[in-house]
Amino acid sequence: MNTLDATAPAAPIWTPDPGTAARTRIARFTEFVAARTGSTHGDYRSLWKWSVEDLAGFWSAVWDFFDIRSSHPYDSVLDDEPMPATRWFSGARLNYAEHALRTGGPQTAVIAVAEDGTTSDVSRDELRRQVGSLAAWMRRNGVVPGDRVAGYLPHTVHAVVAFLAAASIGAVWSACGQDYGAEAAAARFAQLEPVVLFAADGYEWNGKQHDRRPETGRLREALPTVRHTVRIPCLSLPTAPDPYAVDWTDVTAGQDEPVFEQLPFDAPLWVLFSSGTTGTPKGIVHGHGGVLLDHHKLLGLHLDLRPEDRFLWYTTTNWMMWNMVVSGLLVGATLVLYDGSPAFPGPDRLWALAAQHRVTALGMSPGYLLGSAKAGLEPGRDHDLSALRVLGSTGAPLPARPYGWVHEHVGSHVQVASTSGGTDIVSGFAGGAPNTPVWAGEISAPLLGVALESWDSAGRPVVDQVGELVVTRPMPSMPLYFWNDPDGSRYREAYFSVFPGVWRHGDWMTLTSRGSVIVSGRSDSTLNRQGVRLGSADVYAVVDSLPGIRESLVIGAELADGGYWMPLFVVMEPGHELTNAVRDRIDAALRTHASPRHVPDTILAVPAVPHTRTGKKLEVPVKRLLQGDSLDQVADPGAVDDFGALTYFTRFRDRRTE
Repeated sequence: MNTLDATAPAAPIWTPDPGTAARTRIARFTEFVAARTGSTHGDYRSLWKWSVEDLAGFWSAVWDFFDIRSSHPYDSVLDDEPMPATRWFSGARLNYAEHALRTGGPQTAVIAVAEDGTTSDVSRDELRRQVGSLAAWMRRNGVVPGDRVAGYLPHTVHAVVAFLAAASIGAVWSACGQDYGAEAAAARFAQLEPVVLFAADGYEWNGKQHDRRPETGRLREALPTVRHTVRIPCLSLPTAPDPYAVDWTDVTAGQDEPVFEQLPFDAPLWVLFSSGTTGTPKGIVHGHGGVLLDHHKLLGLHLDLRPEDRFLWYTTTNWMMWNMVVSGLLVGATLVLYDGSPAFPGPDRLWALAAQHRVTALGMSPGYLLGSAKAGLEPGRDHDLSALRVLGSTGAPLPARPYGWVHEHVGSHVQVASTSGGTDIVSGFAGGAPNTPVWAGEISAPLLGVALESWDSAGRPVVDQVGELVVTRPMPSMPLYFWNDPDGSRYREAYFSVFPGVWRHGDWMTLTSRGSVIVSGRSDSTLNRQGVRLGSADVYAVVDSLPGIRESLVIGAELADGGYWMPLFVVMEPGHELTNAVRDRIDAALRTHASPRHVPDTILAVPAVPHTRTGKKLEVPVKRLLQGDSLDQVADPGAVDDFGALTYFTRFRDRRTE
């Protein structure tokens, strides 16, 4: 393990203005806590320490501060069962959608922007009407609490309405972007046996329309439980007569007020999919109450979102940040949705959108920030970003250089809130707050209520040294369970097998002596492309079935300069060669049957793929070799079926392109 770099910045690159910090929600929350407990917390670190030592006191304070509505009072905040068996707010009955739609009126709830610039505003009253009408239609067609509803949808207001309508009934939502092919989408949705499928006719990307009607047809064939398909005209393409399909305008035309089913705190709200290295994608189930509380905390206290704010985070419907964006409604913020390429028609599209719509909280990937700097953009000079208060970054570690670039070229007033979290908890472990300093290359602090530590291999906490990211006390947004995991064995294996009773996330991190956090990358083999985690199994399902290819191996490596390299290694069948034509065929197959994000940066031929003795591909050892570790650090020769195959990968360490 490496110790913290001695040259790490000693002075913060951004410090909160005391007057501004005193007017934030987290300042009011601190006063609220002092009034009810009699204890004061003079700084963020003191408040965080209390929040993890007194979980019941902290989360009940969040409940009361944000006025969580429950038709039945809770009996206790949490029980004493160790993770993952901890149960929260037993007895409470509530509904996520009720809180997202708790305020009506003519004020704008959602601003939806298409890639071609077409913009539509939806008021709070209109959002409630559409959700109420759609939910009433679903109820009339037999949708009941616990049923699953799936969305094969781009990032438009339709997805928000469909999700909230399903949630208001108590149906379980799951979504997938249309850049996924029918096979990849079905690998997720078929597990859930959905009864309703929402599907757009297509989407626009990089100035080109993508007709997804054929893919929708194939997807529906793979989902025999679907009773109704709702067609959404994002591209206004013609539709053929279909007795099992209805049009979006027909199911949202009513004047119904939303009715909110009152559900237990741990009733399932949605299923998010995060693929591992083998097998089918695993469905991670989160609950109404846990998401409700955690997102109020994260968005209301840490991002300081309020009704006067406008919130834009670049995302797709299959990434957890889409779920986080929708939760902006919980704290009264206006959502700004953008569906399209972040670099079309030019590389500054997100900056232009932020200026045009007076965005106060803007989120993007580290790759987009790095790309903006490399392109020589001057967002602060070329656009009016005076409304922008905080710039969020997540999906991968943010290196130090973009912090300085934001300070100089976006605005010295803008706080960089780098955040580390995951689909697993649909939230964050560490991030920023309006009363915490920002150091270049570092995440400001562990989030409130998150007992975050860095542990060495023996399970000992370490400071200023790289270790495993662990959470030692429960969080309400931890998964309820995995789908199709009746005994919980897959869930326990994923997070609690290394340190029983302690959540191990699979990231390398450093907790510094000043309280900040540095995340170094994944300690497992999950791919992380453009901020979206992908499963290598999706790649193998496509590539390993192609003629002439015996086997493949894909890894994603975080690089020292902040970049990310995702090569694909292939073993060709005898008599076949890896030509440019074969590479093109692999790229095309991945785009069609998985998604564009699954297309590797380069494709290289190797004589063999190394495995464990039980046949598992050695993705993590290969990744570590490419990041510079030595052979004796990454694998035991006795545990590898062909150690010579592993040795071969050392020659690719410094290779980024063919």
